[in-house]
Amino acid sequence: MQIEAVGAQGDGLAAGPVFAPLTLPGERVRLRLEGQRGELLEVLEASPDRIEPVCPHFGACGGCATQHWAAEPYLAWKVDQIRLALSRERLEADFAPTYAVPPASRRRLALHARRGRGGAVIGFKGRRSWDLVEINVCPVSDPRLVAAFPALRALAAPFLGHPKSAPTLHVTLTETGLDVDITGVERKSGGLSADTTMRAGEIAAKADFARVSLAGDLIYQSRLPMVRFGRAMVALPAGGFLQAVAAAEDEMARIALEAAKGASRIADLYCGAGAFTFRLAEIAPVHAADASAPAIAALKAAIATAPGLKAITAEARDLVRRPVLSSELKSVDVVLFDPPRAGALEQTGEIARSRTARVIAVSCNPTTFARDARVLADAGFKLERVHSIDQFLWSPHVELVGVFSR
Repeated sequence: MQIEAVGAQGDGLAAGPVFAPLTLPGERVRLRLEGQRGELLEVLEASPDRIEPVCPHFGACGGCATQHWAAEPYLAWKVDQIRLALSRERLEADFAPTYAVPPASRRRLALHARRGRGGAVIGFKGRRSWDLVEINVCPVSDPRLVAAFPALRALAAPFLGHPKSAPTLHVTLTETGLDVDITGVERKSGGLSADTTMRAGEIAAKADFARVSLAGDLIYQSRLPMVRFGRAMVALPAGGFLQAVAAAEDEMARIALEAAKGASRIADLYCGAGAFTFRLAEIAPVHAADASAPAIAALKAAIATAPGLKAITAEARDLVRRPVLSSELKSVDVVLFDPPRAGALEQTGEIARSRTARVIAVSCNPTTFARDARVLADAGFKLERVHSIDQFLWSPHVELVGVFSR
């Protein structure tokens, strides 16, 4: 079978269509077909862009889709996903060169835990499977996270007592150590025992973790997990959002600062704990809003750690049910928004009706970005340029920053 292209999820595409993971454009392959899905049996004619994967788990692990693809065509494919999404909304833009994060840079992982023969095992979901693939190395991750795998296995063990528990360890590398928030633990039938909590605390103390929480509820803390946003040091809320790679966050902030030059007042919407807020406040006063009350509390508490910035105000506000109105934006000349994958349709409508001169849109979903960009374009905004950020290395996901002006 001849592979013609690579689809949005990183699978090769053949006529039919047939989806064939681990294949590349131009390759002739032998597949075992199950409906529209093909399992690779043999590469008969390899693409010149095929390279040796760097991870021994590649192919079984579902975390990476494109380690077998050379960097240049792989990055061009990611940009094409953005172009295609924009074209469906009849939009075009100039593209800046893609910023690609290096391997060994990811500071956040979601590790699934299950029972194994010798105790707890941790890893990622398998490719096309709910089965767990135990991992011992992870080339995308900061080596300090990989070094903690044995301690994380030990930490997972106490939470596997209930047969319905399927723990996921959301691990974040912070300035002050590892922060672990655990979800997927069955608590309806009596909750966690005191013994389970005590064992988890002892394991966390031995591993010198900064904090361990269960779906945001504190189990153990030796010190606050701190992250730096510009000049500010912020105590990360338990289970709070943080960009996956610090260097990618820095690059997005650099783009935002360049676009916001000359602003007299800025709105930072879907601000989280202030990743962009504190940097933008070097230019002008900033009003920040986010639905997460703990994130807003952390942002407010961190203002005192960053003297010399312009004034920062912040509010906890659901921007879907209660977007910042166009009338509230009358004195704002630059708006930045960084919504979840669902986008910011309701908030974008209010921005479109405002007199704001410039908009900076950060997105992890080209489809919803393009939909929101169409709303702005219909209101007279021009999408000047798009910056693609390969933050999720070797995955189908692409981050982007779009800059709009009236």
